[in-house]
Amino acid sequence: MHRMIYLLALGVFLTATSELIISGILPQIAEDLNISLAVSGQLVSVYSLSFAIGTPLIVSITSRIKRNRVLTGSLILFLIGSLIAFLSTDIVTLMLSRVLLGITSGVYLVAVFSSASKMVKPEQLGRAISTIVLGFSSAMILGVPIGIALANWFHWQTMFLILGVLTLLILYPIARFLPDLEGDAPVSFFRQFKVIVSMVIAGGFLITFLRESGNAVFFTYMVPYIQEILRFNAEYSSVIMLGLGLLGATGARLGGFSVDHFGTVRTISISLIVHITALASLFIVGSISGLALFLLALLIMSMFIGGTAMQSYFIQKAPQSSNFVLSLNTSIVHLGLAAGTGTGGYLLESSQTLAHLPLYAAIILSVGLLIAGVVFTRKSQ
Repeated sequence: MHRMIYLLALGVFLTATSELIISGILPQIAEDLNISLAVSGQLVSVYSLSFAIGTPLIVSITSRIKRNRVLTGSLILFLIGSLIAFLSTDIVTLMLSRVLLGITSGVYLVAVFSSASKMVKPEQLGRAISTIVLGFSSAMILGVPIGIALANWFHWQTMFLILGVLTLLILYPIARFLPDLEGDAPVSFFRQFKVIVSMVIAGGFLITFLRESGNAVFFTYMVPYIQEILRFNAEYSSVIMLGLGLLGATGARLGGFSVDHFGTVRTISISLIVHITALASLFIVGSISGLALFLLALLIMSMFIGGTAMQSYFIQKAPQSSNFVLSLNTSIVHLGLAAGTGTGGYLLESSQTLAHLPLYAAIILSVGLLIAGVVFTRKSQ
């Protein structure tokens, strides 16, 4: 596998950290800016909506531009967004920084997936995509726990300065050493429209939306859940997030292996079943911390196994329009995240407890599993 894929994955680590860290430091942001936890949670929604709306527009405009230029440009703007977040002293400025970070992270991620798929042989696709997803899970392993620690030791803004500095360090090697990869070949609007409305692709988009909505209902508030329901303090919650991130990295690798050996459809289906079972069980066991941590581990692993499989699914089913389809899928991912975060915030305000969130998430994901059964069954006929 091409060594530049690992550098691209490092960039994914940085952009993913900017996304995930907010969930880990919501209590500090809410206290510092004098806003409620539910309102601070909408920083996730703003990021997701910006990602969802801005990514396909920019990707469409830049689809024929060479990949190294798109990757470099998106990282430069991501650097600017990180600095704005670092300098933020009010919720409005912080929201604006989330808009820029969401759009640039989305463009970078789509360009990375497209570049990686063009740098490896077809039989290595699962491994390449799992390496990129590994960058995301590494953000949970290192980015989120370190961000929580920095927020406790210094200030929540410190992490964004570090993200800016690290982004600056990887800009040159990506611009200088990435192979000269072309963008997508020109494809007519009619052909692209025909691709995205097919059962294979449109059904996959619906699965993505429901999967991410269900995840966001619970995962946006997972750190407060660990602290309030499972009764672990901030120090232990950082250690738990570190452990879950390691399992996420394992899940990403297992997802790549499963895709290459068993196919995307089977991998997606099994990961959804495990995911739903773990969420429903988590609601039942309540605050039994040992069992709850085991179920959280299953959740994280199934989430990353399924995430790797979904990206590979779209690349395999729409190879001539991979940038376009992946950009729409990442948009749908973040529309789902925004919907799930908003729903989770509403449910939290209504019930005044975090204990029911796993059940709500399981219900939404169960609908996604039913849709997957219909799509995959129809496809195979």
